[in-house]
Amino acid sequence: MSQLTLNLTQGAVTFKFAPDSAKALKAEIQKLMQTLKAIASERAAGVKKTSPQPNMEYRYAGDVFLEVFCNPNIYATPFAAKVLITVRDERLRLTTEAELTQLIEDINSYLEQAA
Repeated sequence: MSQLTLNLTQGAVTFKFAPDSAKALKAEIQKLMQTLKAIASERAAGVKKTSPQPNMEYRYAGDVFLEVFCNPNIYATPFAAKVLITVRDERLRLTTEAELTQLIEDINSYLEQAA
């Protein structure tokens, strides 16, 4: 199992992460990006009240527990979006915010190295 490094606003966190799980997270992020783009397009078209979209919640339980959460309804564009990341095990719990675009880069980089 390879190491995934998530670059955070201030620092980084590295942990063991399965490539299949990274692919599942990437698929969830792709759905989130489509949702964010749809919301941005509705706003650009002048729609005053967009229909609420479901939150993205991804959970992984392996050597550590990873949770990635995003509410797409509060961001004007996909590039402004942030995700809440929680990484924990029996001794440590880290909860922080990261930029969605950075998370995408980190996952893509991980998958390239794991291939």
